[in-house]
Amino acid sequence: MNLSGMTPMVIFDNRCYLCAKFAKMVNFLARGRFAIIGHYSTLGQRLRDEILGESALEMFWFVNKKNAYGGRAALLPLAIAIVSAKTPKPEKTEINDTCSQECKTVKAVFARSFSLFSNSKKI
Repeated sequence: MNLSGMTPMVIFDNRCYLCAKFAKMVNFLARGRFAIIGHYSTLGQRLRDEILGESALEMFWFVNKKNAYGGRAALLPLAIAIVSAKTPKPEKTEINDTCSQECKTVKAVFARSFSLFSNSKKI
């Protein structure tokens, strides 16, 4: 799969309200210069199958031209990319923040935050 024209990109759990809010915040801070892709979208499923592997759903991912960073390992490269983003804007990204799970509770916020800091992977 050729990702050169699509990077940098953020892959997130598009079935989770909190994750969608996180993706919206990243999209705002990056001024729309990153491709924002849901884990459960068609492209997200292809990326999981071909690049990210079985543990992809456990965390969000930041993919640049060289590496794919997941969870805790993605925070610093994501922050650096946001500050130094010079890529042209991709097509408009629509992030759906509807949730069928219990994502809006305090317990869910702590669980997702713990998951973010406890999972880390670099490909």
